[in-house]
Amino acid sequence: MISFNYETGFELGNEQQYEEWLSAVIESEDKSEGEINYIFCDDDYLLKMNEEFLDHDTLTDIISFDYTMGNLISGDIFISVERVKENAEEFNVPFEEEIKRVMAHGILHYCGYKDKTDEDSQVMREKEDEKIKLF
Repeated sequence: MISFNYETGFELGNEQQYEEWLSAVIESEDKSEGEINYIFCDDDYLLKMNEEFLDHDTLTDIISFDYTMGNLISGDIFISVERVKENAEEFNVPFEEEIKRVMAHGILHYCGYKDKTDEDSQVMREKEDEKIKLF
């Protein structure tokens, strides 16, 4: 089950379409859908979480808490809408594309993809592009 929660004025719009897409992303990786919660928030909200839970004093677009067991994908994905908007402007892409990229990014982490090295980041970016096309 995929749910969407809002700690800011932003709302996705067609949640059912996003839910179906994210389910397809999970299926495309031969995984099963558990309970996934998306929480959309602002920079301040995510910064507090970053400091409290990860001991990082930096702004970020996404923080995910992975509760995946085996092939059952589950977790809480926190997304700063402010950061996504800024990244979309910086990378000169539509906001809708960037929000999908970040949403897919969280799922891909749960599927085992990493992004700490340049090589891993390249694979992650290719996977994000592939998953956005499923929308």
